[in-house]
Amino acid sequence: MTETIIINKIYDELKDLKKEVIFIKKHMFDPDAIMTSEESKRFEQAMKELKEEKTISHENLKKELGL
Repeated sequence: MTETIIINKIYDELKDLKKEVIFIKKHMFDPDAIMTSEESKRFEQAMKELKEEKTISHENLKKELGL
């Protein structure tokens, strides 16, 4: 009988831990979702070059490189 009680307690604790892990995963902060100031500058520069048509497509680049 004691083993059954211990197993049930362990099971209940595991269920509680699983709920907590699910909550943490849903609310976890993703540091990659925020750009650093350097990344932001690079992004703005890339967008400017794209608008000014100073970029080359991936397919054209592969052709130029013979890939």
